[in-house]
Amino acid sequence: MSKKVFWDRISPIYDLFETVYNKKVFTGTGAKVAEMIDTSDNVLECACGTGAISVYIAQKCRKLIATDYAVGMLKQAEKKCRMYRNVTFRRADITDLKYKDESFDKVIAGNVIHLLPEPEKALHELERVVKHGGSIIIPTYINMSKKTGKLAVRIIEMLGADFKEQFDMDSYKKFFSDMGYKNVKYHVVNGRMPCAIAVIVKE
Repeated sequence: MSKKVFWDRISPIYDLFETVYNKKVFTGTGAKVAEMIDTSDNVLECACGTGAISVYIAQKCRKLIATDYAVGMLKQAEKKCRMYRNVTFRRADITDLKYKDESFDKVIAGNVIHLLPEPEKALHELERVVKHGGSIIIPTYINMSKKTGKLAVRIIEMLGADFKEQFDMDSYKKFFSDMGYKNVKYHVVNGRMPCAIAVIVKE
């Protein structure tokens, strides 16, 4: 099964799984990311999924372009954010973004880095399209930090997900350090499967 087919298939039930299993983190991550958004910001969100983070960003930013590779996920996100007029949904590949250099004040990529065979391509694209002085915000589940997180991953993998990386806090920091990012700030949203939010400011 291709990754697109898997995420399209799971899109109608994804929120239910997250809410039942990891509600505190599922909702808390969006709220935490929104704290980093200003009212004047033009924001790009990659891998928006069902819009769990999008719905919080939309309440803060000037404009949001929310993208995902899976059409099923975009349909769910669009339903969730239908009351916001400042949001546009588009299908996009995070490793090959069709936007000009320095187009956005903030770029966000939530819970996708660990699924990519070549995450460096995604990071390069995020860095390319964000303005100098802007932020790259990357929330990722650090599922290896708790037994409950490991269990959830096993379940999702049985359904067809393909995890390329699995992190705890130390390995997540090492991941960015190995990619050449030295001044990264981290925020952790704790719960059954914690989420670490990496924030990189483009110099």
